[in-house]
Amino acid sequence: MSISKGKEGRLSKAGVRDSKLLTRRKRLFLYDEICSLAEEVLTYSITNSEINEAMKSHISINELEALNFAKLIDSLETQPSSVFLDSPDVISERFGVRVGFFSQKRLLVQGMKYLGQKPKAGSIKVISEHKADSRYPIVSGASIIAKVERDREIQRIEDISGVEIGSGYPSDSYTLSAIRRDLAEGKLSQYLRDQWQTMKSIRQLKMDEFIE
Repeated sequence: MSISKGKEGRLSKAGVRDSKLLTRRKRLFLYDEICSLAEEVLTYSITNSEINEAMKSHISINELEALNFAKLIDSLETQPSSVFLDSPDVISERFGVRVGFFSQKRLLVQGMKYLGQKPKAGSIKVISEHKADSRYPIVSGASIIAKVERDREIQRIEDISGVEIGSGYPSDSYTLSAIRRDLAEGKLSQYLRDQWQTMKSIRQLKMDEFIE
């Protein structure tokens, strides 16, 4: 999402914060408020097949995310002065550099002086930090947008498959049980990542049940 500097403070006043700290109902309430304040809101869903193909080609999830972050930045109609990234990489500057590598725009990653980067006219300052969604209101707002879109996709999958899958996170025992129960019918197979350690573990556990 993109927002003008004058409106950024209104995000905090509206109650925007890290999406993980908010209930689903609160996120839905804030969604429209965030969209009304933002200059632009762009989202992209990485499909399970994209992830499978990337991992088969030895492309990491972090690299895949960096590629699509760059595409979103390049798709903005307005030229931002700064970009904030919630880095999935614990070495946050490295993720910023990856995004800069894929982007068609001139990005200047903060904290990467050893690369010899120098500010140039038209450069976009990039602040890439781990857990940025808990530090910057604009990133918190983007995390809420992403979470609401994800919740909607989970609901869509449940509606189509007829299987209740819970949150869809590997830490959710309800989700894991739903996937395990569905292995024989395969109603969820088109939505699952084959290149997923959790999925491999579930299938291995199922095989062990038959062996016993």
